Amino acid sequence: MTQHRLKKGYYTLEGINAFATAFYFNYLFFFMQARFGYGNLENLLLSATNGFIYMCAAWQGGRFAQRFGYFTALWSGFGTMCLALLGGCVAQTQFAHWSVMAVWTLGMCFTWPTLEALVSEGETLQTLPGRIGIYNLTWAGGSALAYFTGGALLELLGDRSLFLVPAGLHLAQLALLGWLHRGNRRAIPPAPSKRSDRPPEAPAAHAAQGRAKMFLRLAWLANPFAYVAINTIIAVIPGLAKRHDLSPMWAGFFCSLWLFSRMGAFAVLWLWSGWHYRFRWFVAAYFLVTASFAVILLSPALWPVMVAQVTFGAAVGLVYYSSLFYSMDVGETKGEHGGIHEAAIGAGIFGGPAVGTAALALFPGETSTGVWAVAGLLMVGGAAIVGIRWRSWRSEVAPDSKHT
Repeated sequence: MTQHRLKKGYYTLEGINAFATAFYFNYLFFFMQARFGYGNLENLLLSATNGFIYMCAAWQGGRFAQRFGYFTALWSGFGTMCLALLGGCVAQTQFAHWSVMAVWTLGMCFTWPTLEALVSEGETLQTLPGRIGIYNLTWAGGSALAYFTGGALLELLGDRSLFLVPAGLHLAQLALLGWLHRGNRRAIPPAPSKRSDRPPEAPAAHAAQGRAKMFLRLAWLANPFAYVAINTIIAVIPGLAKRHDLSPMWAGFFCSLWLFSRMGAFAVLWLWSGWHYRFRWFVAAYFLVTASFAVILLSPALWPVMVAQVTFGAAVGLVYYSSLFYSMDVGETKGEHGGIHEAAIGAGIFGGPAVGTAALALFPGETSTGVWAVAGLLMVGGAAIVGIRWRSWRSEVAPDSKHT
């Protein structure tokens, strides 16, 4: 089997993983609302727990893949996720469902860092941006499709489909993984070729090593804050849907708009490399995340929420793309860097809902308190990003000033 064919298989695994994980986790909040009467406070706490587990385990998942092999990590991850979800079919209590979510999250920690590394290994500076572009479009498309159709699937197939649909997809991944594992042992090294998986008019912009590492630090800082916003929104969407009188099906249709916007941003960023190592694009996207986050959760009307979703999706797309691209572009340990990238995401998944939970617990009568608390946290992140860039700029110009 050729390396090019193997990579197509890895993208297929990734797309299935994106649909399965987005379907289960995003609609778990609706399930807990309907089954146990969860509101914003309880769903935010559930999301924070998921983020804490992922933050602690994703880095180790990447290191495991680097040490014991990518296929070993994927066998462990897909198998664990499948078994956990099958357990969810028979779970009856809140504690049981929290345990299912926790075990499923641990399994997921072995998958995303490994898939990121598999599509990046063996690529040159010219082909790596193209590979990452396809990777981003694949998972973003799977996630958007899962959210768009998830509410309708739940209404059509019933509550148990929340567990059976992704469990079946993980079983399909295990079958595909076995075929790819056999093919990998007989893999044919790629022949020298000028062919690239990215448009020829978008050459890779590789920065000087010091500047590249600075942008990597910025991206690793900003991406968790973007996920602070993302997972705060996801956790309270059942409450937002209730406020706007949307059923789970219509909430899926309406609230998936930002996911499709993010996918569109990934396509643009793949075709156009002018954003590589450009601070103005990066910092503008970050502050747009903050502003659109507040509009989505505070607007009393639906049309501003629609506009803000488009802005939010495009902005988080650039922040996420930066983190993954710089993680794979700087350094050779793809699995470990992928684990750090995913652990940073886990920090954001934990941080936003945790702050929102604390704010709602302290001020239970103020429904907007959690939103403003998270927005304040995002502004702190923005100040830190500007501060890091300022110190880096000062260190760059300081040597020159000595000679003037």
